Amino acid sequence: MITAIYGSLFYLATLILVVGVGLKVRQYALTPAPLKIAVTPAPTTTGGVVYRLFREVVFFESLFKSNKWIWLFGYIFHAALVLVLLRHLRYFTEPVWLWVSLIQPFGLYAGFAAVIGLGGLWFRRFAVERVRYISDPSDHLMLALLLAIFISGLFMRYVDHIDIVALKAFVLGLLYFDWQPMPAEPILMVHLGLVIVLMMVFPISKLLHAPGVFFSPTRNQVDNPREKRHLAAWAAKTDPRSGAGAG
Repeated sequence: MITAIYGSLFYLATLILVVGVGLKVRQYALTPAPLKIAVTPAPTTTGGVVYRLFREVVFFESLFKSNKWIWLFGYIFHAALVLVLLRHLRYFTEPVWLWVSLIQPFGLYAGFAAVIGLGGLWFRRFAVERVRYISDPSDHLMLALLLAIFISGLFMRYVDHIDIVALKAFVLGLLYFDWQPMPAEPILMVHLGLVIVLMMVFPISKLLHAPGVFFSPTRNQVDNPREKRHLAAWAAKTDPRSGAGAG
C-alpha cells in the first residue's frame, strides 16, 4: 500500500510540476513588454544580454552588488542545492555515472551548507525590518519546507540509516514503470512526502524565480532605445508607423 500511495503521488507531483512550470513559462513568454526598461548599465548587443544573464544566473551579480551578506547566504544555498541534486542522480542511473560517483562526498557536505544558507535567509526575514514587513506566511512556509527536506535527508544519512539499495530499486521502478517495494521507514516517508509537496507547490510559489529570471525585461532587453524603436508585437498591429496599420 505504501508503494502504491507514494508511487501514485510521485507521478501526480511530476505531472503538476512539468505542466505547471510549462504553463507559467508560456505565460512569461507571451506577456508583452511595451517599454524598454533594461536596468543600466546594460548591454547594447544580444551577445551582451546573453553574457549578462549568464552572470546573473551563475553568480547572482545584481544581488552581490546590492547586499553582500544576503548574496552570501543565497549563493551558499543555491550552490549547495545544485550539488545535492546532482548527487541524487545516483538513484536514477544504473550504472552510476563516473562524475556522479566523484561528487558524492561533496554532496554530503553540501547538505549542511544548504541548511546554513537557508537558516541565514530565514533569519533575515525576522531580523531586517523592511524584509519582515513584506514577508507573508508563504515565504516562511517555503523556507520551512526546504529546511525540513534537507534536515530529514541529513537525518537519514547520519542518524537513522535506510536501505539505499531498496530505495534505488523503488526509484528506478518508477522510472521504468516496473514498481518495486518502497522501504517502509518513517524518516524516508517524511522526506519523500516533503519532496512531493515541494513538487506540487513549485508552480504556484515564488520559487518560480528560477525560470522567471530569463524573462525579466530589466535583464533580457538590449539597451538600444536610441538606435531602434522598441515596439511590442501587439502594439505594432495598430501603429501606422510600423507599416501594419489598421487601414
